[in-house]
Amino acid sequence: MDIKRAKQEIETTVRAYLAKDDGGNYRIPALRQRPLLLMGPPGVGKTQIVEQAARSCGIALVAYTITHHTRQSAVGLPFIRQRDIDGKTCSVTEYTMSEIIASIYTKMEQTGLRQGILFIDEINCVSETLAPTMLQFLQYKTFGNQAIPEGWVIVAAGNPPEYNKSVREFDLVTLDRVRRIDVEPNLSVWQEYARAQRLHPAVLAYLELRPQHFYKVEQDVDGIQFVTARGWEDLSAMLVTCDALDLPVDEAVIGEYLRHPDVMRDFAAYWALYKKYRSDYGIEDILRGRPADKVVARALDAAFDERLSLVSLLLAGLNVRFSAARENDAVTDACYQQLRTFKRALSQPDQQEDSPTAILARQCADAQARLDREKAAGRMTPYELGIHRRAVSLLQNWSETISQEFDADETFDAVRAGFNQQVRKREDSVAAASDALEFAFDFMERCFAQQQEMVVFVNELALGPDSAPFLAENECERFDMYSRTLLLDSNHDELLAELQRDDIRSNEHSADF
Repeated sequence: MDIKRAKQEIETTVRAYLAKDDGGNYRIPALRQRPLLLMGPPGVGKTQIVEQAARSCGIALVAYTITHHTRQSAVGLPFIRQRDIDGKTCSVTEYTMSEIIASIYTKMEQTGLRQGILFIDEINCVSETLAPTMLQFLQYKTFGNQAIPEGWVIVAAGNPPEYNKSVREFDLVTLDRVRRIDVEPNLSVWQEYARAQRLHPAVLAYLELRPQHFYKVEQDVDGIQFVTARGWEDLSAMLVTCDALDLPVDEAVIGEYLRHPDVMRDFAAYWALYKKYRSDYGIEDILRGRPADKVVARALDAAFDERLSLVSLLLAGLNVRFSAARENDAVTDACYQQLRTFKRALSQPDQQEDSPTAILARQCADAQARLDREKAAGRMTPYELGIHRRAVSLLQNWSETISQEFDADETFDAVRAGFNQQVRKREDSVAAASDALEFAFDFMERCFAQQQEMVVFVNELALGPDSAPFLAENECERFDMYSRTLLLDSNHDELLAELQRDDIRSNEHSADF
C-alpha cells in the first residue's frame, strides 16, 4: 500500500487499541494488540507517518533506531537480588530497567500524556546478540523483565532484504504475532505531502516532468545507484536554504543527495535552467503587473517544460505572499486570544494586588511554558509552534513599551495599540497577495489562456497548503471561473498525456540542458 494508506492504518489501529469499554478495560486486550510492522524501501517516509499519526491521535511518541543499541541498553544490566524461595535464600539474576522503557516513563512525565506510540526503526537489522530480545519484544511487548506500559502501541519498521544486506528474516512464530504492512513509493501521494511540507518548487516541477525519476534503486557493475523520497526532501531543504542565503548549488552538491548519476545530472541541468528562467522572466515584475513584452513573447514560443517551469516560478512567488498573509492572519488571531485573556485577568478580583505589568509578564511566561509543553508532547506542528511563538514574542515586545506607572486602562490601551499594528500588517499582506494573484492571472491569460499551463496553474492553486486556504477566505473571481471551466479532474488524464509527450520531445532536445 502507499504511505498515505499506511498512515490511516496506524491511526485506525491506535484508536482501536486504546478504546475502552464501559468498565474501563481495553476492548482489545494487550495480548491481542499485535504490533504493526511497516516494511518498505529506505527513504519512503515510514518515520514521518508515525510522527504524523501520533500527533493526529493526540498521543505521545518515543522513537528509537534499534541498530544504535546494544543488548544492555535495550534489556538493562543484570544484577543479583536475594530472594526467599521455599524457605531458602537464593541469589537471583534480575535486570535494571531498559533505557527504552525508561524513556517512555520520562516522556509521560514531560508531556502528561499516558498513552503513546513506541516506534522502533530498523528492527530487522539488529545485531546477533540483540535479535532474541527483539523477537521477545514483538511477541510479548517486553524488554527483559520490563513490560511496555499500558496504553502504548508498538509500531516497528524495517527494510526488505533486497535493500539491506544486514537484514534478518523473521520466523513464522514472530510474523504470526505482528501485523505486517508493506509500503511502496507512490509519487502522487508523496506530492500531497511535499506540497504540505512546502518543498522547493523546482523539485515539484521537475518531478511533474520526470515522474520516473522519483524513486529508483538499481544495481550495476559500479555498485548500487539510487534516489529516494528522503533524498528529494533533504535536497529541497538544501535548495531552500541556499536560495535564501544566495549560495551556489552545483552538480556535486546535488549528487550528494541524488545517488543515481543519470537522475543527478538531469536534475542539475534542470536546476541551472530553473535559476536562469527565474532571472530571465523577471518573476517579481510579473507579480507587480509589469511584465516586459519580450517576456510575454518568449513565454508564447517556449517549450512545454520551460512553460511549466515558468508556472512553477509564478506559483513560488505567489506562495511566498500567501504564506505571509496566512501567517499574519494566524498570528493576529493568536494575539487576539492573548489580548482577551489579558483583559479578563485585569478585571479579576484576585489579581488586583498585582500591577498590570506584572500580570502581563506572568501571562507571557505562562504562554511560553504552554508552548514548551506542547513542543515536548509533539501536539503541535512546527508551523503551529512558529505561529504561537510569534504571538508570544509580540506580546513580550508590547509589554516592554509599558511604563510601570500605567494603570490597568493605560496598560490595556498600550497593548491594544500594538495589536492594531498587527491587524494592519495582516490587511497589508492580504492585499499584497491578492494584487499579485490578479497580476499573475493577467500574465497567464496573455500567454496561455485555456491551455494546459493554465490547468496546472489553477490546479496547484487549489491544492497548495497556503494558496487553498487563502482562496477560501479571499475571493478571486478568475480563480473561481477557471476552476469551473477547466474541469480539473476531467483534464487530469489529458494533462498527464501532454506531460509524457513533451517529456519525449524534451529528451530529443536534451542538449539544450
